Amino acid sequence: MLKAIGLMSGTSLDGVDVALIETDGEHIGAFGPTGYRAYADNERELLRRALADAASVTQRDARPGILADAERLVTRAHADAVENFFQTNNLSRDAVDVVGFHGQTVLHRPEQKLTMQIGDGRALAASLGVPVVFDLRAADVAAGGQGAPLVPVYHSALVRMLARSGPTAVVNIGGVANITYIDGETLIACDTGPGNALLDDFMLRRTGKAVDRDGEAAAKGRTDGEWLAKALRRPFFTAPPPKSLDRNDFATLTVDSMSTEDGAATLTAFTAASIAMIAPRLPQIPENWIVVGGGASNPTLMRILGERLAPATVTRGSDLGWSGDAIEAQAFAYMAVRSLKGLPLTFPGTTGVAAPHTGGVLAKP
Repeated sequence: MLKAIGLMSGTSLDGVDVALIETDGEHIGAFGPTGYRAYADNERELLRRALADAASVTQRDARPGILADAERLVTRAHADAVENFFQTNNLSRDAVDVVGFHGQTVLHRPEQKLTMQIGDGRALAASLGVPVVFDLRAADVAAGGQGAPLVPVYHSALVRMLARSGPTAVVNIGGVANITYIDGETLIACDTGPGNALLDDFMLRRTGKAVDRDGEAAAKGRTDGEWLAKALRRPFFTAPPPKSLDRNDFATLTVDSMSTEDGAATLTAFTAASIAMIAPRLPQIPENWIVVGGGASNPTLMRILGERLAPATVTRGSDLGWSGDAIEAQAFAYMAVRSLKGLPLTFPGTTGVAAPHTGGVLAKP
């Protein structure tokens, strides 16, 4: 078993998650501590500007406008996060075999064979003195895959530990929502639609805070059924998996004419409904849905999702002993080890790549 640290900065732009696991790339030997380094408001604003500048990029190694500054920020923030993690947990860097570094996605257009995660893996390895596996999506996209979602191979390892029978879906609700369908050896995955991104952006404009804390605003509002029905008619929602999204693919869908409460309620319902729409497009309707990511902490979203997916069981991953907030960081630790061993990260049923495919670039300190 190798000790691996995983790092994740998701499309919600809230901060850097850190997690340590022990794994051989197939089985999970032990879960270690987790950590978090929040982005400051000015850092988050820089990343939002980088997302805007990335929209015009046509080459994945280009860093026009503010993107070069943003890449330095991402690298520094991840180095800070790991150094703090070492200190907090009295952990020697010599005890860590590898770091899995996702970086910050600022552009994802797999139909153009283009995906961009900013963050300098080589600089991070030099700073930490630990080998770093990075650039984990590019190989899949170059081979014709969607490059996302990447986490399903880790979801599968977690579900195997539960020893459950029957089809299970793991729902990850970050900025974008995605699902992993697991039934024996069958592994299917896709993005389902907006996760927290539309809601977070709306709340930022209205309140100055990019979150509907505990779903309180949505709980007080009324869903605009006509708006929701129209939004769900977009072709993406009826397309079969695998499929993936850029964070801003639904940014033109606005609720700015609504009150804060009604807008939050409508966008929350949109996330839940779009997740539920994938169910009939799977080989079987899952009997169990396990929800992880930031959305699992939103009681209003969880309630609506439970109503949409009934009579199936909807459970938070944290209620099963999973680290709901750090699960993607754990996944990138797991995938870093798989990359070191040449094991596949993506599969035909998860990204549409023609055959199981490994990926990642190794940077040595």
